[in-house]
Amino acid sequence: MLPSIKLISGHQMPLIGLGTFKITGYEHVFKTVEAALASGYRSFDTASVYRNEIDIGRALKELLPKFKLQRQDIFITSKLGPAEQGKSNASQALQGSLQRLDCEYLDLYLIHWPGAHKLKPDDRMHRKLRAESWAEMENAHRENKVKSLGVSNYLPSHLEELLSTCTVKPSVLQIEYHPHLIQTNLKSLCDKHHIHLQAYSSLGTSNTENLLIKDPRVKEISAQCKKSTAQVLLRWAVQQQIGVLPKSTNPVHIAENIDVFSFTLSEEQMAVLSQLDQQKHYCWDPASVR
Repeated sequence: MLPSIKLISGHQMPLIGLGTFKITGYEHVFKTVEAALASGYRSFDTASVYRNEIDIGRALKELLPKFKLQRQDIFITSKLGPAEQGKSNASQALQGSLQRLDCEYLDLYLIHWPGAHKLKPDDRMHRKLRAESWAEMENAHRENKVKSLGVSNYLPSHLEELLSTCTVKPSVLQIEYHPHLIQTNLKSLCDKHHIHLQAYSSLGTSNTENLLIKDPRVKEISAQCKKSTAQVLLRWAVQQQIGVLPKSTNPVHIAENIDVFSFTLSEEQMAVLSQLDQQKHYCWDPASVR
């Protein structure tokens, strides 16, 4: 049984899940989900903007019986896209995700981005629209369409604004978080309010210029532990009770990425990795969104 975290909503969420950004096409999705289930993954993270919800839903429906699993045995996350923000859109967007995933409920639903589509970053409408979105998500939570609510890519200002007005507290904050981007203020704010911090892009980036995976200090710890650099970076996060969402379509890497609970990094190794912080975003930086 993989480690899980108890969210403030009262529900359990696996500490590790499969990220699915850019994994599209049914055959591709099917083989990836099959490899993930075979390796022990029970959490799958998608979003409306990933355009793979239909394929993920179909793959899970076909594969769960093969692994003697039912819907309640897995954890499905999706997200409200920037073009879906606001009172008139959010409810329909969630219903769309439920239909595409062929689910009666989602385990977790996140606001994907603090800003709304087609608005300038400093537009005051962002605040109004994300507040409306959250209110609609709270309604869905009351109707048991979503078990837990959360946000993604929020900065402390966005999160504090939400906490000052919400009725249902966010259970999860999903952000870019790795040794090159240690967001201490956000981590502290989440700890204070019992919000689970979940990391995406834990390995930096998948492109060939990934400076994090190639860092000699990461490689040195990898050699010391006899584990891959990816396993070391994922272990650094989960050892701090930070959730991770490694993404791969390679069955070998999928299995390797979940095998991070059989070893422990020493205090010294954890400190070395934590000293690599450069405040470097490999993905999107929400700092300009008002």
